[in-house]
Amino acid sequence: MRSRKTIATPPGATIREQLEDRGMTQKEFAVRMDLSEKHISRLINGEVRLTPDVALRLESVLGVPAEFWNNLESRYRERLARVEEENAMEADQEMASHFPYSEMVSYGWIEETRKPTERVMHLRRFFQVASLGALENLIIPGIAYRRLENSIKSNYTLAAWAQRARIEATNRETARINLAKLQESINTIRLMTVEDPEIFCPNLTSLLSSCGIALVFLPHMKGSFLHGASFYDGRKIVLGLTVRGRDADKFWFSAFHEIGHILLGHIGLPEGTSKAEEDLADRFAADTLIPPDLLNAFLKRNNISEASILSFARAIEIAPGIVVGRLQKEGIIDFNQYNSLKTKYCLQP
Repeated sequence: MRSRKTIATPPGATIREQLEDRGMTQKEFAVRMDLSEKHISRLINGEVRLTPDVALRLESVLGVPAEFWNNLESRYRERLARVEEENAMEADQEMASHFPYSEMVSYGWIEETRKPTERVMHLRRFFQVASLGALENLIIPGIAYRRLENSIKSNYTLAAWAQRARIEATNRETARINLAKLQESINTIRLMTVEDPEIFCPNLTSLLSSCGIALVFLPHMKGSFLHGASFYDGRKIVLGLTVRGRDADKFWFSAFHEIGHILLGHIGLPEGTSKAEEDLADRFAADTLIPPDLLNAFLKRNNISEASILSFARAIEIAPGIVVGRLQKEGIIDFNQYNSLKTKYCLQP
């Protein structure tokens, strides 16, 4: 075993040299050691430890003190651990280069450093892993999320974002998970869309907490295309939403998209969510915010104007910007129409 800096040579290499110098076969050596040929072969190849008992046998058979063999084994194990750590560090440095480290520093999630080895150590502590290689597929198992693009960079960013959500939710006290109560609360949450963030944020956080869900607001990260994510963490569900510079309609669509994942049983799946499940969560969000029958009745009037949008939004008790966003998404109006009815949130994570 070797790294760029260290070579770990097992004691078996010295045993082999001794046998060659004496012209002794492994078969004869095994008989003299009172061990099987298979065990001797594995010992020479470094596949088993050289125990104190074997060291005493070597002293009798080869005339080399047991202390020498014990020290050789100890030195080998120390160097082997060093080789493994150095190789793991090298692999982790490569992996660390893909994380949005500077952005994580800017949010106070991790310590600043330009040293590659220190970055690895900080990232290991952030992700709570002994090696970054333990982050299989870069994604928390069973996570359900909404984002618009998929790339290698966005996968690393998602991993960092989701881990931060988990960290912030760690000390959040919630009730036991109660999906029936969440289902019953859908309309209450929907009515919050007409409220200011100062009012709905604490109320939404409290309501979801009573359903066993820890709501976490996090900043949007460059290149992640991430809007929200939800996953189990112990006995609660974590629901993370991006908040910086978000249009109200996008914020609420993302919130109901994640609630849809939770109610539809999409979180906790070993392989994450499929496109079909993402589409179902999209449909849940769209139809919950604006029921299809009410939208169809509005469209049949064939009278889309700022006044009619405001009137329709008041009638169905929802923010007018959500109606505008839906009409734009459906291609019924252009993306530059009626944007004055939209509201931007500047929520603090």
